[in-house]
Amino acid sequence: MAAQQEQVVSLQGKVCLVTGASSGIGAGTAILFAGLGARLALNGRNQEKLQETAQRCEEISGLKPFLVPGDLTDEKVLQRIVEETVSHFGQLDVLVNSGGILAMGTVENTTLEDYDRVMNINVRSLFYLTQLAVPHLIKTKGNIVNVSSVTGQRSFPGVLAYCMSKSAVDHMTRCAALELASKQVRVNAVCPGVIVTEVHKRGGMSEEQYQEFLKRTKETHALGRPGKVEEVARTIAFLASDAASFITGVTMPVDGGRHAMCPR
Repeated sequence: MAAQQEQVVSLQGKVCLVTGASSGIGAGTAILFAGLGARLALNGRNQEKLQETAQRCEEISGLKPFLVPGDLTDEKVLQRIVEETVSHFGQLDVLVNSGGILAMGTVENTTLEDYDRVMNINVRSLFYLTQLAVPHLIKTKGNIVNVSSVTGQRSFPGVLAYCMSKSAVDHMTRCAALELASKQVRVNAVCPGVIVTEVHKRGGMSEEQYQEFLKRTKETHALGRPGKVEEVARTIAFLASDAASFITGVTMPVDGGRHAMCPR
């Protein structure tokens, strides 16, 4: 008799809160999670784009995502996101911290305003939302997946505040994993390389600069190309699922080998 096939990566019935779900990796993650059976709470700043993500999720799963829009730098918004999600679903199983921004700038010309903006969105809000979610994740023995970057593991000129913020995310991931392990809450991160999204252009690149940036991945990434949102989303789904039940404290590169390279 043939062994019954098991779906290795499943989020069936899990309540998953995804930030940054109005675009890019967050949107791609929400859409994939919908296909894996998750019950979704979605956050994003752009309400029109967030509605588009929600509509695609509903088309896939038949379940209407619960929307908790708002600016992640607002502490009251963060409190509301967790409170309303738990009130609506009765629990929280997975938190995906995907909200973030990029700003161009060096140690010589990064303004304090840009530095604060990057750190507030990429680090401070992630820390506080995680802190608010943890009591609920302890109850379900859930898990957290942070979206970091290869820039947290390797140094790159011209994006100083962003690199610093992602290093902080990586270390918070490891520290929180150790602090929550005894409570059976796993904490991991994905560290993408260059992924085709709008984040670089929003960060200040022109279309011409961005296209040249993508071309350079032939040399800067071992696999010779930029990544796709879906490739990062699949890794997030794996880490969020029971397939990764013995994995915590990892900062997993999803970067076509970029993290392993050095100049020659």
